Amino acid sequence: MHIISVVLTTLVTIEFMYIFYLETIATTSSSTARVFGMTTEELSRASVTTLFRNQGVYNLLIGVLLLIALFGYQSQMAVVWLLGYIIAVAAYGSFTSSPWIILKQGGLAIVALIFTLVFGI
Repeated sequence: MHIISVVLTTLVTIEFMYIFYLETIATTSSSTARVFGMTTEELSRASVTTLFRNQGVYNLLIGVLLLIALFGYQSQMAVVWLLGYIIAVAAYGSFTSSPWIILKQGGLAIVALIFTLVFGI
């Protein structure tokens, strides 16, 4: 395995687990409000809390799948597909929500994907 690709992909996984933490465990915290550009009052609404928690579990599972692909199966193809998926979702978010999402959520995944394609895992 190429150490830089492994480290970058692991960092993407940690990022997604942090997003899970913000969205599912610390849903109404000031940190979550800051990261997502919302007020804590807005985050406290029951409908928003439910949506955030569901989204948080989704992000956790993406991180877990990435870890399994990287360390369990050592499958470069699976890692490439998952990183590509993360980038596609970030691109969609940058068109529909905020242009910065492609860099905030997809930036590290883009770098990890490039290193994985060039050097392998």
